[in-house]
Amino acid sequence: MKLLFPFLMSLLPAASLAQSQSPASQPPSGVPSPKTTEVMVILTAKQGVTRQQIMKVMPAEIRATVKLYLDGEIRQWYSRGDDRGVILVLDVKTVDEAHAIMDTLPLSKENLINYEYIPVGPLLPLASLIVDRPAR
Repeated sequence: MKLLFPFLMSLLPAASLAQSQSPASQPPSGVPSPKTTEVMVILTAKQGVTRQQIMKVMPAEIRATVKLYLDGEIRQWYSRGDDRGVILVLDVKTVDEAHAIMDTLPLSKENLINYEYIPVGPLLPLASLIVDRPAR
């Protein structure tokens, strides 16, 4: 067990690289590719949008996001530590599904927010811990 943590830590740089590759640069078939299990959405105010503009829409935004949370579509939500927005983790399998959800929200309808969509999934190198390998 003492060696498990250092082993996993040594895999992180490779995992980060593997999960950040575009589909065109993915490994050839037969090599596992990242499976999207959720989509992280980073929300920030558009340039020139004032806090007052956002606060005017905020009561409706809060009601809508709470409903999405209670419906199980928002799995987690966070305030950014730099006070520049919000991060949502959506229980969807594609960025298109995440777009469809985010487009229903009042801040989106008012065109006040920028969205960054990041598909995420399990850390690929962990699979090497459970693959049966032939004995030497």
